[in-house]
Amino acid sequence: MNLIDRIVQFRAELQAIRRDLHAHPELRFEEHRTAALVAERLAAWGFEVHRGLGGTGVVGLLRHGRSTRSIGLRADMDALPIAEANQFAHRSVHPHRMHACGHDGHTAMLLGAARYLAETKPFDGTVVLIFQPGEEGGAGAQRMIDDGLFDRFPVDAVFGMHNWPGMPVGQFGVAFGPAMASANEFTIHVQGRGAHAALPHLGVDPVFVAVQIAQGLQGIVTRAKKPIDAAVLSITQIHAGDTTNVIPERALLSGTVRTFSDEVTRLIEERMRTIAQLTAQAHGASAQVQFIWNYPPTVNDREQAEFAARVMEDIVGPQNVIRDMEPTMGAEDFAFMLRARPGAYVFIGHGDGSHRAAGHGTGPCMLHNPSYDFNDELLPLGATYWVRLVERFLAR
Repeated sequence: MNLIDRIVQFRAELQAIRRDLHAHPELRFEEHRTAALVAERLAAWGFEVHRGLGGTGVVGLLRHGRSTRSIGLRADMDALPIAEANQFAHRSVHPHRMHACGHDGHTAMLLGAARYLAETKPFDGTVVLIFQPGEEGGAGAQRMIDDGLFDRFPVDAVFGMHNWPGMPVGQFGVAFGPAMASANEFTIHVQGRGAHAALPHLGVDPVFVAVQIAQGLQGIVTRAKKPIDAAVLSITQIHAGDTTNVIPERALLSGTVRTFSDEVTRLIEERMRTIAQLTAQAHGASAQVQFIWNYPPTVNDREQAEFAARVMEDIVGPQNVIRDMEPTMGAEDFAFMLRARPGAYVFIGHGDGSHRAAGHGTGPCMLHNPSYDFNDELLPLGATYWVRLVERFLAR
């Protein structure tokens, strides 16, 4: 790997920052300590610092030369409401809060790049570093945009990066188009009429109706959309009743819908409403559907994805870059930034979990797992990628 020597020299400092963040996780829009640490470091290195975007977001600006071109680099800062299973020294000090997705590492990698860029200024233009709150279900990217992120700090392109467990360390991946799916949630309320379980003909059984609706919804994915359009419709909750000998008044179904296009999401929502309402009506019940569009699909600009791939290849070699990587049905609110500006969201290999120190939990080192810990070996590699991206995008 062609790592930047200077970044390798201060790897220990980056590791200390990362482990400090891991030990002090903060949930979405509560990242006050994290934001203060980021702002303090950026200011010390000579960045122009702006705080409070999207609530607790931080933006650092570094200008050099005469060019009006600019590039945005984004890292997320928030943790998850998970009780950590690890027992090593830098485990979370807060019960039921944990950096189980690697945002501590994402923040540290971008800070590593920030320090090197400030020391050397190997570019002509403006670098906009975006430290974002509330990625985990809070749509913090959209909040920052609503607060004027790209109006106040315009960029020609914006880039994001996420660690990817299971991909070997030293590899990168990028999709030329959809990278991650949309995330949408639904709740269906079925209203029946209660009765004695021994006399079902005197009531309208919402449990029976809910089961028919659940079966019908799967036909949307298998029969209503084009087979080549990917989609997942998962019913994850069914609730009804309190005892064994009573037909309840109501039943509830809820779950998630994942797609790679708004058109497919819209089709699923429309069919879901029709199936739920008409199925309920056919059995003498009624149904109300709540469908919430959360995160849109994360879709890379092909030109910027190709640019990112070439930068990666210079660092780790073409054989270690997965071009046009298979998209995942997971979701990411960097999607909002890619709707506002062209750019690319890439993945950096995180390894198989063997990097974890003694005292880690017994579970796998997968995202959103209580035994997860970020791989500090990635710190100089990720920071090098950010720097090389800036150098080539804002070439002198």
